[in-house]
Amino acid sequence: QVQLVESGGGLLQAGDSLRLSCATSGRTFSDYALGWFRQAPGKEREFVAAINWSGESRYYEDSVKGRFTISRDNAQNTLYLQMNNLKPEDTAVYYCAAGKLATSRYQDFGSWGQGTQVTVSS
Repeated sequence: QVQLVESGGGLLQAGDSLRLSCATSGRTFSDYALGWFRQAPGKEREFVAAINWSGESRYYEDSVKGRFTISRDNAQNTLYLQMNNLKPEDTAVYYCAAGKLATSRYQDFGSWGQGTQVTVSS
């Protein structure tokens, strides 16, 4: 099994930047694709970004393209999400996940973290 723990969330203002981290353990980190999802109050879980096992391929939801960057450090078994120019609509609980494929489908990710809250005010 893969265990994942998110950190780095907080309360910010529009235009701020923030980096989320996801520490993993339990299995060989580089064997898994990784992703970030988010869920705002009253809304469905939403895909944010994904990265393949090597870090060579990255995928983003349209609303975060140009603002967010997903990356991974396989030597440290850590996943990151750099978020720039944050907007109030980015407010959500952010979850990291591990799976076999780097896709936008939550069904493709079998292991999940507990989530970290990101709140962006106007």
